[in-house]
Amino acid sequence: MRSIGEMARDGGLSVSALRFYDRAGVLVPAWVDPVSGYRWYEPGQLEEARLLARLRRAGMPMADIRLVLAGWAGADADLVRGLLQAHLRRLELGLSDARVEFSFLRALLDRRETDPMTSLHTAAPAARFSVAAPELAAALDAVRFAAGTDAELPMLGGVLFDVEGEGLHLVATDRYRMAVAQAPTSGHGGPRTQVVVPLPLVDSMRALLTDEDPVQLAVDGDRVTLEAGDRQTAGRSIGHEFPDYRRLVDLPAGRQVHVDTAAFCQALETGPVRVGETHAQDAEPHDLSVLRVTENGTVIVCDDGDDDQNNVAVNREFLLHALAAGARDELILEVGAPTAPLAIRRPDGESAFSLLMPVRLES
Repeated sequence: MRSIGEMARDGGLSVSALRFYDRAGVLVPAWVDPVSGYRWYEPGQLEEARLLARLRRAGMPMADIRLVLAGWAGADADLVRGLLQAHLRRLELGLSDARVEFSFLRALLDRRETDPMTSLHTAAPAARFSVAAPELAAALDAVRFAAGTDAELPMLGGVLFDVEGEGLHLVATDRYRMAVAQAPTSGHGGPRTQVVVPLPLVDSMRALLTDEDPVQLAVDGDRVTLEAGDRQTAGRSIGHEFPDYRRLVDLPAGRQVHVDTAAFCQALETGPVRVGETHAQDAEPHDLSVLRVTENGTVIVCDDGDDDQNNVAVNREFLLHALAAGARDELILEVGAPTAPLAIRRPDGESAFSLLMPVRLES
C-alpha cells in the first residue's frame, strides 16, 4: 500500500490533486483510515494515477477520463482507443480553427503596429501626484491577489495604475478574476496616465506605506517612482498595454445579496465542492463552490445533488481571496446569470470590487 504522499511522488500528481480526484470519485483510495482520514492506495492504482496525470495534461474532460479509467481497468482496449482518438480529433479541429482566427488577428495587429494613429505601444505621459499612504495601501491590498503569473501574458503580471483627474484606479487581473480599487489623488493636472507596475515593485511600494502622510508617485516614461518621506522605491514599468478594464467591468446588474463575510467564508471552507473543467495547462484541478440566491434573498453553497439551472459555480479559492481582499465584515455578492461574472462589492461604495469568472460544471 502507498501513502498519499508516496502516491503523489510516484504517480505524478500532487497530494491536493489526489484528494480532489478522490472527492470526484475518479481515483478513490483503496482504504481510508477511519480515525485519521489518511488515504492509502493499492499498488495497481499507481498505473491509474500516471494515466490520469497524462490525460489531464492532454486536456481531456473529466467525464471522458472516467470512461478511460473504467475501460483501462476492464481491459476494454477498444473503448480506450476510441475515447483517445475522439479527444485527439477535437483537439485537432480546435487547433485548426484557432490557427485561422489567430492568423487574421495577427494581420490586424501588424496593421495597427505600423499605423502611427493606432499604435498599441505608446509611452505613458509624465505625471507626478500625491496620494494618502493609507488609501494607497488599502487599494493595493484590494487588488494584489488578482494579478497574473503567466509568463506568456506579461502585461497581466502587474498592477495597472490609471490616474485621471483627481482619481487613481488600481486594476489587476489574471483573466479568471479581476480586482479594481480607487484612491483619491492631488496634484495631477495632466492627461490621463496609465502604467503597469510589475509585482516586485508593487510589493516594494506597499512596504513603504506605513505612515499616515501622503506619498508622491511619479511616472516618467517607463520609470515609476514612489517617495515616502526620505524613503524611495523605483523601477521600470511593464512595456505592454493593459486590457481596457472599463469595458470588462460594465456588466448587466445582477441580484445583490449582503453576506456576513466570516460566516460565508466558513460556509465555503466547510461546504461541499464540485468537479469542474480545468484548463489543459493547469497542473492542479480546482475546488468549485456552487452558489445560488434563494427566494428569501440569501446566498447558499449548494449540495452535490443541487442542479438548479440558476446555480453559479466559481473557483472556491479565488472567491475566498476576493472576500479577504474586500476587508469588510459585510460584503455584497452580485449574482447574475450562470455565465456572468460574480461581483464582490463593498457596501460603502464602489471604491473597490472584484469579479470572478464562472466555471463550467462537469456534466
